[in-house]
Amino acid sequence: MYAETLENLIEELKKLPGIGPKSAQRLAFFMLSMSQAEVDKLAAAMVEAKSKLAHCSTCFNITDIDPCKICANDSRDHSVLCVVAEPKDLMAIERSREYQGAYHVLGGTISPLDGLGPDSLRIKELLQRLAKENVKEIILALSPTASGEATNIYLSKLIRPLGLKLTRVAYGLPIGADMDYADEATLAKAFQGRREL
Repeated sequence: MYAETLENLIEELKKLPGIGPKSAQRLAFFMLSMSQAEVDKLAAAMVEAKSKLAHCSTCFNITDIDPCKICANDSRDHSVLCVVAEPKDLMAIERSREYQGAYHVLGGTISPLDGLGPDSLRIKELLQRLAKENVKEIILALSPTASGEATNIYLSKLIRPLGLKLTRVAYGLPIGADMDYADEATLAKAFQGRREL
């Protein structure tokens, strides 16, 4: 019912997470109402992000410098390592301003239904960091979902024999919710109430 070019734009927008047909249509019409300069700026930002952003070689956060600003910051406590599933979880924790340690981004959680096993994640790199760096505490900050809990259990079995302090964020986070949807106050309380495993 629309021009082929508009249909193509809607189809591409539907590929974005959380964007269904109606949202894609609204976004497409909004983009058509934007000035050419605004569209060019949006397109340039997307191209630049894709070409310049990469994973930090230390923590695997998304960055445009290597190591990332968090890993390079000497004022942070690098003896405490917070393990998260995705960079968006790291950003949610950073917004709480409660945590001042280092991070390790796994790149997901164990989910056999999605084809993600332990070998699909950056667990080997985590263990290498623990062998090389002077880490005293590992905080498991994975979403309290079935795959997050499975990953917590798997990591606990690997880390506990190393004799390091192993904690997890407290259950201030709603069960079944993703970390990036939690507000700053909830995340701050979750970090304050963490407990040893």
